[in-house]
Amino acid sequence: MDEDLLRRLAPQVLGALVRRFGHFDTSEDALQEALLAAATQWPSEGIPDNPLGWLITVASRRLTDLLRSEQARRRREDTVVQRVLPADWLAPAADRPNADADDTLVLLFMCCHPSLSPSSQIALTLKAVGGLTAGEIARAFLVPEATMTRRITRAKQSVKTSGVPFRLPPPAERAERLGAVLHVLYLVFNEGYASTAGTSLYRVELSTEAIRLARLAHALLPDDSEVTGLLALMLLTDSRRPARIGPTGELIPMADQDRTLWNSDYIAEGIGLITSALPRGVTGPFQLQAAIAAVHDEASSYEATDWPQIVALYELLLGGSDNPMLALNHAVAMSMVHGAVAGLARIDKLADDNRVAHDHRLHAVRAHLLEQVGDSTGARAAYLAAADLATSIPQQRFLRTKAQAVQKDSCSVPIPRKGSS
Repeated sequence: MDEDLLRRLAPQVLGALVRRFGHFDTSEDALQEALLAAATQWPSEGIPDNPLGWLITVASRRLTDLLRSEQARRRREDTVVQRVLPADWLAPAADRPNADADDTLVLLFMCCHPSLSPSSQIALTLKAVGGLTAGEIARAFLVPEATMTRRITRAKQSVKTSGVPFRLPPPAERAERLGAVLHVLYLVFNEGYASTAGTSLYRVELSTEAIRLARLAHALLPDDSEVTGLLALMLLTDSRRPARIGPTGELIPMADQDRTLWNSDYIAEGIGLITSALPRGVTGPFQLQAAIAAVHDEASSYEATDWPQIVALYELLLGGSDNPMLALNHAVAMSMVHGAVAGLARIDKLADDNRVAHDHRLHAVRAHLLEQVGDSTGARAAYLAAADLATSIPQQRFLRTKAQAVQKDSCSVPIPRKGSS
């Protein structure tokens, strides 16, 4: 049974059902029954010539049965509201040709409706468009399945009560809503690439799913430079994943990674995408971040990286955003160009920013720069502070190991005798 095929077709089927019949929840139930029927029948009967049409037909029949049953129940209860059967609706057929891409794109926009919180947008996108179960999403974000199920149910209810029609938002709203879609995909990727909690450094299923959905968005909107930039950023970043963990599961920073392990296919594809996107229209933040990732990936070593170019790209980013994490990365790049003291001066300015003051990454960078200027005591304290703030176990282990190494190195330095030069 081709599970990848079913997963790829699922959002198209769901989009077609919601467009034709409405009833998000009931359409999802019908989709699941159609997928179950395919998983049962296709291995013995073979995959049909038009698997998408087959799934839509089976799901539509099941949805009609479900709505008829619901209508009969409402009649029995003498409800005032009467639901019109799908067979009587005057609307385009669910399996109309050439609608698959449009339906999936509309579904993405629906899942990122502004009435939803970011966490609900992520959960609903992974459920409806990504095809993940509530249990899979719950495990990825380390919450109980019942909690995630409630979150998804509330999100679907919010979309339903908002009255948003199943169509692309009007042009005036589209740019803002597309920004929300890309932001959700970016958050999903980041959680997969660098898990914020738990025993794993990364969650491959999340970063892989984010790349798949970004590819889908790019296929639907090939001329949008920011969509292209986001896909390029994901590929260029994920290309380093094979080198981020050592033999015993320890975190390996970029400076120490074996670059021969990096995914060269992802690097080539990402560079091709960002090269094509940059000359088109206004350069957005995802394109700039992808350009920074490309500079890293093209370098033969950490020291050989074109750090002045990275500094310039971060300054362009900071010109349109006051994101403290961008400022932190800019400080690292500055230290590579102008020395650790220059980097520390910028870190000290960030220490008063409540958005990042208690983030382990700020203290980890400060520790690294203090180590470079020879302040072993300060470096060790900063590494331990970073470890206490980190919520990922591999990161905690790495930071405490660094603190121990700094202490060991400082103890091995001979103490000058009084009167010696």
